[in-house]
Amino acid sequence: MSRAGLFLAFLIIPVIEIWLLILVGQTIGGGATVVLLLAAAVLGGWLMRREGRRAWAGLQTALQSGRMPERELGDSAMVMAGGALLLVPGFLSDIAGIFLALPVTRPIARRALAWFFGRRVSAMAARSPYGPLFDRAGGPGAPGGPGSAGRVVHGEVIQDDEVVEGQIVVRRQDPRQSP
Repeated sequence: MSRAGLFLAFLIIPVIEIWLLILVGQTIGGGATVVLLLAAAVLGGWLMRREGRRAWAGLQTALQSGRMPERELGDSAMVMAGGALLLVPGFLSDIAGIFLALPVTRPIARRALAWFFGRRVSAMAARSPYGPLFDRAGGPGAPGGPGSAGRVVHGEVIQDDEVVEGQIVVRRQDPRQSP
């Protein structure tokens, strides 16, 4: 998302939140709207605490079993973000927070965020000077792909030592060669 897009999001989302608060306040009354917002904040705090503990336990289990806790770290981040969104007053942020914090909807959020961040990283990699190295299709331009048109770096390989049957053998320099 560009800077202009972020600016518009930070400008438009609060306006939508206020508009929704006014609509709900006109429909159910001001007091009931405030009670609903407070209930959402309390629910957010409780849900963040409960799911945070569950995510922490999953993280500990993954680390003790010796595997990389990718999913658990992502779940922890989503639970924290969801809880923070639930603590912010507003119905749109509450919906997003519930979507991120509930264990039922978290896999959907995980796939959507993985897709979004995958596209962002691919776009950033393509714009980098090393963009041809990140061609995922393996087509022309990809290293080792058909019609490989990647950069060729000319150089010289110098081997001072060689391995013979698991032993390092140091080559002796020829006295006739100058260093």
